[in-house]
Amino acid sequence: MGIVTTEIKQKTLKKEVSLTGVGLHTGKHVTLTFKPGAVNSGIVFKRIDLEGAPIIEANANYVDSTQRGTCLKKNGVTIQTSEHVLAALVGLDIDNAVIELTDSEPPIMDGSSKFFVEAIEEAGIVELDAFREEYVVTDVISYTDEESGSEILVMPAKEYQITTMVDFGTKVLGTQNATLNKISDFKDEIADSRTFSFLHEIEMLLEHGLIKGGDLNNAIVYVDKELSPETMEKLRVAFKKDEISVKPNGILDNLTLHHPNEAARHKLLDVLGDLALVGTRIRGKVIANKPGHFINTQFAKKLAKIIKNERRNNVPKIDLNQQPLLDITQIMSMLPHRQPFLLIDKVFELSDKHVIATKNVTMNEEFFKGHFPGAPVMPGVLIVEAMAQTGGILVLNTVPDPENYLTFFMKMDNVKFKQKVSPGDTLIFECSLISPIRRGICHMQGYAYANGKLCAEAELMAQISKVK
Repeated sequence: MGIVTTEIKQKTLKKEVSLTGVGLHTGKHVTLTFKPGAVNSGIVFKRIDLEGAPIIEANANYVDSTQRGTCLKKNGVTIQTSEHVLAALVGLDIDNAVIELTDSEPPIMDGSSKFFVEAIEEAGIVELDAFREEYVVTDVISYTDEESGSEILVMPAKEYQITTMVDFGTKVLGTQNATLNKISDFKDEIADSRTFSFLHEIEMLLEHGLIKGGDLNNAIVYVDKELSPETMEKLRVAFKKDEISVKPNGILDNLTLHHPNEAARHKLLDVLGDLALVGTRIRGKVIANKPGHFINTQFAKKLAKIIKNERRNNVPKIDLNQQPLLDITQIMSMLPHRQPFLLIDKVFELSDKHVIATKNVTMNEEFFKGHFPGAPVMPGVLIVEAMAQTGGILVLNTVPDPENYLTFFMKMDNVKFKQKVSPGDTLIFECSLISPIRRGICHMQGYAYANGKLCAEAELMAQISKVK
């Protein structure tokens, strides 16, 4: 199925909300503010501490480093440790949001997504006047990192699900699994699972000064080696504690696990946050064996590329030889256009949310006489006009007497031309509603295909008005 427009409305925050804390790796105090996002804007970070308040989209192509969390970089501007914030937004089913930061790294809080979830719920969640797109997985897609033995795949399922399996080859942690069967379970089952480290990693980070904002309240530390008095003293000073000890379950100091498999649940939280960088909702089951930020984000890049290609080549499957739903005579009874400006010949599909129409482009078209007559090419603006006429059928189908209405353009956005259209081509147009039709205003996404390829796309807004 690929990309589908669902019946689910897009969501964002009702109002803005802020949190303050310390970045784990920078050690700097930072304020994070969640703000409502517009329709189809996705999730973006905004560095308000920098001149011009640059924006970095939550996009897999901006992944710069995955050494200690997922770091994004665009035009020299960085966002560190993005995954816990992104997981909170996806876990609460939010499509569009602006994350304003006063530094490069969100506050670590307790090392989980819990405080971000609480803040978002405090702000409230609202539906937007637009439908959500989903990528429906129809085949298994996988990525393997030979070096680490990590593997991640997604397979068909009725909704977005994630299973993680971790095995670090240590007695203290052992093998753990965690599963999220539906996104609505995130808040109760996954959000409070904190980040974790092994003692040998903590020692190395301390030596290199890379854990400035860390204390024992925002990371579970598994003691996987003998703890010398010297190391104990180093940790006590670094974490500003009077005393440090190892609990019977092999965890450093005073933390109590929220879940027996908290490590696997936190890895699932990371997978959810990292896969938010795909930029499109996924309908499928993700299985991650020994996941980490590197493999998660490589997989996100692979998925994003597949989705981009599908958008480009998502040609509607119609039989051009079958009897159309509307022929040229029926189209003329709905649309006011006439030759040479009627630019669609047949309508094959028509619902309350989408329409598919076609045009056979012949050498006899009026525009070929003057538009590159030596090498005839259909003008791009006429392809968009044909797309709009297709959309006109969609909106006029909502009134009982379409012959008494005219359709007028209000706006065009994101118009792109991909391939040229020549005499002999058959153009297939598909228009789908971005938001429900209200007061005769139709906001739709249009695509034009020829020769099995996308040749043009545009976001269109049109309004119908009664002929006086």
